[in-house]
Amino acid sequence: MQSLAMIENWPVPTAAAAVVTSDGALLGTHGPTAHRFPLASVTKPLAAYAALVAYEEGAVELDEPAGPEGSTVRHLLAHTSGLAFDEHRVTAPPGTRRLYSNAGFEVLGDHIAKATEIPFPEYVRQAVLEPLGMTSTALEGSPAKDGVSTVDDLVRFAAEVQAPRLLDPRTVLEAQTVVHPGLKGVLPGYGHQNPNDWGLGFEIRDSKSPHWTGLSSSPATFGHFGQSGTFLWIDPAAGAACVALTDRAFGPWAAEVWTPFTDAVLAELGTSR
Repeated sequence: MQSLAMIENWPVPTAAAAVVTSDGALLGTHGPTAHRFPLASVTKPLAAYAALVAYEEGAVELDEPAGPEGSTVRHLLAHTSGLAFDEHRVTAPPGTRRLYSNAGFEVLGDHIAKATEIPFPEYVRQAVLEPLGMTSTALEGSPAKDGVSTVDDLVRFAAEVQAPRLLDPRTVLEAQTVVHPGLKGVLPGYGHQNPNDWGLGFEIRDSKSPHWTGLSSSPATFGHFGQSGTFLWIDPAAGAACVALTDRAFGPWAAEVWTPFTDAVLAELGTSR
């Protein structure tokens, strides 16, 4: 795909990208796709997928208590537990506000580790990484932000999410469906959003503006971006997913280049079908 070459003009030391379709076909790659990058918050979809495996295995229930009083596993996955961004401090009643929370994912990891009697990084490896052949990926600390991976590995994950083998497709559909519709909140780096829609570990684009995906991205687009200059989106309307990893912290540069890049990828997908 010629559009992927746009990453050569990004103001970053290193970048790699790829596009994979819903039937698992790799349409194109660019850059060092075997290079290991810190994922920052792109770690969260991997952690969420492991949490959903734990749910399907019967280790946890989505609506069982977890985190602050009144909060559940579902609240933690959907950033509605009321926990603060990076502190284990309650700032709102569960289910009332979309408070993006690294602390919530850390509580989630601890909850699953206790339920399964397996350290959460190891559980992620056994439940998600190993079955998908993601041999260059590891969770090296917080389930909110301490993953390391490659474009090659995240292509495997993006293919899995589009055509699930590790989970029941109905579970993955629920993960990309809005939890607690209508809640306002801040999308880090992009300001207040009303509504600030989120699924189970995946951010949902809907009508958010501004946003890190494309102007032509469908409202059903879901995924995540990371403060290390990384993103993964899946656009069901386009029947494809895109991974882009860099080694420069998110900032105005990313807001400037990511949207036209995604629009170019989607335009090329449209003309190639």
